[in-house]
Amino acid sequence: MPTYIFVAKNSKGEIKSGEMEGKDEHQVAENLRGEGFFLTAIHGKEKEKESKFKMPSFGGVSLKDKMMFARHLGVMLSSGLSLPKALTVISSQTKNKKFKTVLEELGEEVKMGNSLADSLAKHPVFDELSVNMIRVGEVGGNLEEVLKLLADQLEKEHNLLSRVKGAMYYPSVILLVMLGVGIAMMTFVVPKLTTIFEDIQTPLPLTTRIIISVSDYMASHQIIVGLALVGTVAVLIVFFKSSFGKKTASTIFAKAPVIKKMMIKINNARFARIYSSLTKSGVSVVESLKIISRTLTNDYYQKAFLEIGEGVQKGKTLHEELSKFPKLFPILTIQMVEVGEETGKTADVLTNLADFYEEEINQITKNLSSIIEPVLMVMIGVAVGFFAISMILPMYSIMDQM
Repeated sequence: MPTYIFVAKNSKGEIKSGEMEGKDEHQVAENLRGEGFFLTAIHGKEKEKESKFKMPSFGGVSLKDKMMFARHLGVMLSSGLSLPKALTVISSQTKNKKFKTVLEELGEEVKMGNSLADSLAKHPVFDELSVNMIRVGEVGGNLEEVLKLLADQLEKEHNLLSRVKGAMYYPSVILLVMLGVGIAMMTFVVPKLTTIFEDIQTPLPLTTRIIISVSDYMASHQIIVGLALVGTVAVLIVFFKSSFGKKTASTIFAKAPVIKKMMIKINNARFARIYSSLTKSGVSVVESLKIISRTLTNDYYQKAFLEIGEGVQKGKTLHEELSKFPKLFPILTIQMVEVGEETGKTADVLTNLADFYEEEINQITKNLSSIIEPVLMVMIGVAVGFFAISMILPMYSIMDQM
């Protein structure tokens, strides 16, 4: 049977959203009526064909662009502007050409009578989190409030990812400089030293012969080497953007000693922040967990939240389900969720938990350079030492013989 995404209300004004299987929309409406809810919005869920290796699309819309869109749209709607007019104004001020086109299409679809959430769902630049929050906001009549909540969520997400990426810039730049210097040495410096060895015709150590052979090939095949480097980078980018590559990256992050701790804190912070935002918007617990499983990029957490959602749907508490994955969720997360469930303030408690983890991540990223720097210095020392032993010591041997 097909699956439908729905939003419904009961006589008390409580909102319920989620997915339900049914022969058609009428059957879903009847099932909801049996639970005391009246259907307010429904549409079929398109089945996505997944592949182990999927070619990614390059370029797109940044989190910052989407955050500014949500914030500006909420302010304009609260000021009394109509939704089509607000979308027109925002699109005219957007510098990102792709996002500008998307916003213009959104404006046209809304003018035709489509809801904002349904219009957003047609564009891949908007994730499921944004679509579901806005859908509930439209049904509940508090779209401006939900947009502010969404903007805050995206801003926190942007700040978190910016800190992590910023911490990786330093080692990345050092490694790129090392690679560039190495290529320059092998292409231009080593060939000049090689002529000296050829003139004297003295036996050379194995490491020296290896460096000379590699240098000769790079010097005489510069175009091939350049294309190989560009091709390797392109393949790595495509690979790690594919679903199989993401699973590989998840495994690497789960095993690496220093990165493992940061990966756990990042995913716990994202879970706490996203879950809090969704529940505050009126999305049901089970549906929130399903959305989180599709929003987090780490494969281990995606699978865990699918199982957790199934357990909660069967009547188990959230903290009981989280405790089944002690390697993914620290005891602090489980205890805080338990406190939230007992007091009925899970959303507020998780907001505080997200703040705590984000501050810890901030401290880790600040100290990361001091952790990585000794490792980089050792790598540079080994590379320089290997080159010195291989190329300079033979020259001293030749001078001694002379």
